[in-house]
Amino acid sequence: MPVPDEVGKHKRSLLRENAYISLRDAIVNGTLAPGEKLRDPELEAWLGISRTPIREAIARLETAGLVHTLPGRSTVVATIERRSLLDAQAVAAAMHALAVRTAVPLMGKREIAAMVKANKDFAAAFSAGEAESAIRADDEFHAVAVEASQNRTIPMVLEQVTPVLRRLEFLRFSSLSGRESIAQHKRIIELCRQGDADAAAEATQRNWETLSLLIDRQEFA
Repeated sequence: MPVPDEVGKHKRSLLRENAYISLRDAIVNGTLAPGEKLRDPELEAWLGISRTPIREAIARLETAGLVHTLPGRSTVVATIERRSLLDAQAVAAAMHALAVRTAVPLMGKREIAAMVKANKDFAAAFSAGEAESAIRADDEFHAVAVEASQNRTIPMVLEQVTPVLRRLEFLRFSSLSGRESIAQHKRIIELCRQGDADAAAEATQRNWETLSLLIDRQEFA
């Protein structure tokens, strides 16, 4: 699918973060398909910004494994590779488990309430078939523990491995296969409320490891 026809999606004040998010989301939801070439003039017209922030965003996307760039030649959307997904899933599961194990002793009513709200938003988005909203709510749910852990390295590592998993999450939350996450989130919340850091971490790791079941059911390179 080509770059959308709309012109000037963002104002000139757009930060490279917004360019990154727009391109990342277009790749995740399939608007920009695997193997598609990304041409600067088309991206500039679509996003309504100059080449510099677009190039910076593409550099981040390449680090995250969502695009491949050949210097002086072209930038293309990366294919979905099974090995890359499995590697990213394993790291994400371990990092989120570590975040929860570290965060539980530091959590209070505010954090628990934030997790409950995020899971309600997730359930509503999932029931409505809104995959992108479900991904955002799922991110918000897990971000509570990541922030509460006060470990600055965890979000840095997750920034590297999460984007490639978003494509798989989009498939999961677009189908009934993601429904079990609602109950898994509730279990994590209850264990956090009880102060059982080890059990909450194990439940979080299992939640992320369910992605591997979906990987096994897909046909990837």
